[in-house]
Amino acid sequence: MLPLAGALRAATVPGFARAVAVFSFTVALSAQPVRGVQPRRPPRSNLSANCWSHLHPVNMFNSYNVNFYHSKALTSPYPGSHVERSHVPEDKVGWLIEWKDYNPVEYTAMSVLAGPSWADPQINDKGFSPKFNERDGEVERKSLNGLYVVENGRPRNPVGRTGLTGRGLLGRWGPNHAADPVVTRWKRDGSGNKIAHPVTGKTILQFVAIKRRDCGEWAIPGGMVDPGEKISTTLKREFGEEALNSLQKSPEEKAELEKQLHKLFSQEHFVVYRGYVDDPRNTDNAWMETEAVNYHDETGETMDNLPLEAGDDAGIVKWVDISEKLKLYASHSYFIKLVTEKWGAHWSEDPGPECCE
Repeated sequence: MLPLAGALRAATVPGFARAVAVFSFTVALSAQPVRGVQPRRPPRSNLSANCWSHLHPVNMFNSYNVNFYHSKALTSPYPGSHVERSHVPEDKVGWLIEWKDYNPVEYTAMSVLAGPSWADPQINDKGFSPKFNERDGEVERKSLNGLYVVENGRPRNPVGRTGLTGRGLLGRWGPNHAADPVVTRWKRDGSGNKIAHPVTGKTILQFVAIKRRDCGEWAIPGGMVDPGEKISTTLKREFGEEALNSLQKSPEEKAELEKQLHKLFSQEHFVVYRGYVDDPRNTDNAWMETEAVNYHDETGETMDNLPLEAGDDAGIVKWVDISEKLKLYASHSYFIKLVTEKWGAHWSEDPGPECCE
C-alpha cells in the first residue's frame, strides 16, 4: 500500500484529495473463510483480539497501522442467485493497486430493477440525478466513513473491489444505511443470580438473536433506515418488527408494546459501531453501512415484559449466550464482541496476549 500522502497524490478522481484515508485500506470484519474465496491471513498479526478492538471501537477504518480485508463481500455465488463474482485476489482488492484486466460481473437483482419504493432507479434513467456524498432529499447518501469516490457516475466501494458491479440486492447506489439494536441482559439462574463461565469466571451475557429467513444465519434483529427516519426510530422499529412481531399485533397490543419498548430504548445506551459492514450483498457500487447500538437491560425486568416472537424477516428469535463460538451474519460477531468488552462479560476461554493500554 502507498503511504497516505502518496496515495492522495496518486489519485486522479476529482474530489479524492478531500477523502479520508479509508481509501488506502481494505477491510475484513470476518476472518472466516467463505465459499468461493481463498482463506485470508488473520487481520491482526501483532495484536491480540482484545487489543485490536480497543483501538477504535466505533470505526475500524481509523486504525492506520493495521491492514484489513473485506471477505464476506467477496462471497460467491452472490446471495439469492447463481451469479459468480469475478475472483479478486487479496493483493488486488485495493483500488490503488493497478489492475487493467479487472472485469467484474454486472448484476442487479430483478426485485431491485422492478422499482420498489426502497430502491433507486438505474444510473442512466432519465430524471435520476443522485447527489452522492450528501443528503439527497430524504435519502442519506453520505457515508459514515467519509467521502467516497464517484467514477463514471457510479459510487465506488470505499473498501475495494468485490468482483461485481451494479447493486445486487441493495436498493441504493452507494451506502445503504441500516441500524442494528443489540439488546442484552445477564444470564441468570432460577434464583435470579448471574451465571459465571466455569473457566473464565466472567459473567455470561445474552443478546436477542434472530434467524434470518433469507439465508438461515443468526443475526442481530436490525434493518434498513427509511428515508428521513432517525436512527433511534429505526432501532426501535426494527426490534419490534423482527423480535416482537409488532406488525401482527392488535392496536391494543401495539400500544402496550410501545410502552415497554420506549422504556428499553430511552435508557442509556452504547454506540457499538458506526461504518462499513462486510456484507455478502456488497458490490463495487453499493454497500452496507450500519450503526449498531447496545441497549442493556441490567435487571432483566424490562425484557421480562416483552415476550419474544419472531416476525417480519425473522424465522426464529431467542436469547443467545454470547461467546466467541457464535457464528453470525455479516459483521455481527464483531459487534457482539465489542459489547462483551464494554460490560466485562465472558467472550473467550483463551484470553490471548495481555493488552497494553
